Amino acid sequence: EEIGVLLLSLKVAAVAMAASLPFAVAVALALARLRFPGKSIVRGIVQLPLILPPVVTGFFLLILLGRNGLIGAWLYSALGISFSFRWTGAAIAAAVMGFPLMVRAIRLSAETVDRRLEQAAATLGAGRWRIFTSVTLPLMLPGIVTGVLLSFGRSLGEFGATITFVSNIPGETRTLPLAIYTFTQIPDGDAAALRLVIISVALSLATLVGGEYLNQRATARLHGR
Repeated sequence: EEIGVLLLSLKVAAVAMAASLPFAVAVALALARLRFPGKSIVRGIVQLPLILPPVVTGFFLLILLGRNGLIGAWLYSALGISFSFRWTGAAIAAAVMGFPLMVRAIRLSAETVDRRLEQAAATLGAGRWRIFTSVTLPLMLPGIVTGVLLSFGRSLGEFGATITFVSNIPGETRTLPLAIYTFTQIPDGDAAALRLVIISVALSLATLVGGEYLNQRATARLHGR
């Protein structure tokens, strides 16, 4: 059971991270480079999950994507897709909670990109997509690495939004934090809870150390070291 919880948590975190990345890059670039009315409001909305209680975020997800939600009802009736009480719903909750961290890291990295390098590539005949993939994206790589790992770590620790949106179902939505909570509520569950706590700490530490290492490698590569 504990191995299943660990594997499910890793799957949920990985899917949440991968699904968030394209949107995070697009939003980060828009916030870093575009000027448009209401930009501060958009930035506030993006960062809102960091401030709101996770249970509130989970409740909003339930209203929107639940079986009877504003969008979820149509998805289920038209396409047969349901996120309620499924691991995919847990991945969505984790992605929403980790999204602000990813966007912030990538946005800060995008703001440091030297636009003159992009202009030089344009004068040499490179198109927008070529400039983005060969100049902009590599220069943003340290921020992207940081954002991805922060989102992954946040997804591993997500509790409130997950339990509110998809409940605590063994083998389906019971990730590490939910399993730890469950074991603390049953007799003789302290030993299992302690094992999962140790695993959680080890995973979080490995994520931070790995992120620092990858960030240093990406920065060194940019500077030709």
